[in-house]
Amino acid sequence: MKPPFVPSALAHRRLLAWGAALLFVLIWYLLAQTAISHFLQVKPSDSAYARDLIAHLLIGALLFGLSRSLKWFMMASTALFSALTLGNAMKLSTLGAPVMPDDFAAARNMFLLLDGWPLVGAVLMVAAPLLLLAWTIAWRRRETWVGLGLLALGVTLLTVFPGDLSRAMDRHFGHSVWNQPENYQSRGLPIHLLQETARGLARRVAPPTVSEVSQALEVLDGAGSDRLVKVQTANRPSRNLHMIVLESFWDPMALTASRLSADPLDPEFRRLWAEAGHSHLLSPVFGGYTANVEFEILCGFPVTEDNVFFETGLKRETPCLPRHLGEAGYHAIASHPNAASFWNRVNAYRRIGFETYWSDRDFALDDMNQVFLSDESLYRQVMDRLGSRLDGPRPLFNFLLTYFGHLPYPLNERRPPVIEAAKGHEVVAAYANTMHYKSRELMAFLRELRQADPEGLIVLFGDHLPALTPNFGGYTESGLLAKRRGDFTDPMFRTLVETPLILIDGQRGPLSVGDLPAYRLPALLLDLLGDQRPSLMKVASQATDQSRIRPLPGAHFVLADANSRVCRGTDGDPPACADSTRWVRAVETLRTDLFSGEQHTLLDLHAPDTGFLEASVPSVQLRR
Repeated sequence: MKPPFVPSALAHRRLLAWGAALLFVLIWYLLAQTAISHFLQVKPSDSAYARDLIAHLLIGALLFGLSRSLKWFMMASTALFSALTLGNAMKLSTLGAPVMPDDFAAARNMFLLLDGWPLVGAVLMVAAPLLLLAWTIAWRRRETWVGLGLLALGVTLLTVFPGDLSRAMDRHFGHSVWNQPENYQSRGLPIHLLQETARGLARRVAPPTVSEVSQALEVLDGAGSDRLVKVQTANRPSRNLHMIVLESFWDPMALTASRLSADPLDPEFRRLWAEAGHSHLLSPVFGGYTANVEFEILCGFPVTEDNVFFETGLKRETPCLPRHLGEAGYHAIASHPNAASFWNRVNAYRRIGFETYWSDRDFALDDMNQVFLSDESLYRQVMDRLGSRLDGPRPLFNFLLTYFGHLPYPLNERRPPVIEAAKGHEVVAAYANTMHYKSRELMAFLRELRQADPEGLIVLFGDHLPALTPNFGGYTESGLLAKRRGDFTDPMFRTLVETPLILIDGQRGPLSVGDLPAYRLPALLLDLLGDQRPSLMKVASQATDQSRIRPLPGAHFVLADANSRVCRGTDGDPPACADSTRWVRAVETLRTDLFSGEQHTLLDLHAPDTGFLEASVPSVQLRR
């Protein structure tokens, strides 16, 4: 008779260590979820807690199986889980969207935005988990390499069969195209990241074919064209074009619950905006991702996904507005006093045709609000650099992207606070004081610019609404937005993206252009310049039934007169959404072809040899 099995002391200790490791993950999870719920009002839905905890336990078990000791596992898992959980909660509470796979590729840009202790914290948030993970792994143990091999197999299967995995997870965990916060809440963070990684990999399909491009163009041709402003055709554009993109520029007086002590906007700006019919730009983003606004206003195509198109979608040299005007003799200059590489602008600006790019290293940082150069200093230095070029032999495309006005809305000693807000609305007060100075510095610059270049075409607008407090706080108290995107009414989607827009047509003065989706701006500017050459910027300016379509990630809304119709891609959508959805899909096909595909949309692209190209010699012919 065999003696009963008695586990060895080593096996017993190992079993206790496994129990301690999983118990540690459980305790960490409960503390972390309590913290982000209390401080940032972010949490999974009640039905998702069990699956989210199981996912964390599985990751913890995998990590402990690779670890050299319980102590190092506890440090590494704490760093890894905390960085992901806190980063996701901060993005959700600030921008209203959860962490997505593309955010990891764009993370380096956040380092360029921060300074001081926030920068140190961000670096530690990324570096600490990576270093601790590398150190905790027992590299010399055979079981470790078996575990790493299984992990590599899982990654390989994910990359080979992403579509199958994405569809299976969608069936099991659900998926909302237009409501990413709800996706996170119903899944939990690890499952959400795995599901969206599989979806992102599954989207990497072959570029559109000639046939697909032709079909997309037919959809747009059949949609009709809405010319916003009728102008006489000139032989070749020759007036200067000034485009001023204003960081987080918006009207704080809409925040009625904050009870601001004074109107932050310069009265002169108010009068000018009234002359422009209180027109608005409809931005593709809220609270950040300025580069997506830049892409739309420079290339004339909408951004429809929750990523930075300069980083992920702009792969080919394309005749956007800077190159198109450059071929008519313009000197296209971009000015932005941030790090040159932020949002991949060095490569993006080159690919769309800017001849000159002035970034932070090209400006004297002489009037700083923490890390943000004041608009006053930026305007002064740009005017000094332009100088005699304003009436020189080459017309200018002067693209100016401001930096002052960014969260957390700091002011220096030259700009003391002058506006107060209700108790508990301190962030709104900080933003209102920023707008007080930003609007006055803008108007001083406009007076100088219009005097120096009276015939210049000037367009200025806010890039997006400001991010204030977590979960659309600052807006919810005034009834402008709901706390969750899933609770937005149709008018709230319009409020989410509406910023002031002023277009000054030389000595004709301000023009009323209504509420204009950002991607429709370049076609309008070319019309006002009298530039009737074929241009890709005019392709997407056509919209169904003479209405205006504003695509957003996972949804779009259609403007008709004063009303808007939101299409969410659900069974509850109005029947009319079918036509606008077909238009959005066609535009996406052409955008992919032009900016990362084979460019079948362009029959021929001729770079200028020397001198100016006459408008009668088009540089771009569109396939029809």
